[in-house]
Amino acid sequence: MSTTVELKRNTARRLEELKKKYHAKSMDETVKRLISKAENIPESMFGSHPQMKPFEQEDEAGSHEL
Repeated sequence: MSTTVELKRNTARRLEELKKKYHAKSMDETVKRLISKAENIPESMFGSHPQMKPFEQEDEAGSHEL
């Protein structure tokens, strides 16, 4: 599931520049990196459980069901 976020052109341009700087594959990946930086989550925490499979979007959606 996707969503649309309205940005001013200057903001979108700056986000595109960060996407290139981070060598991100998508805007979503870029925004996630920015959120991690804002929350001070160290990069070293990612991949700390090598046997755990990556979460899929369906996994996340299922965790909110009652």
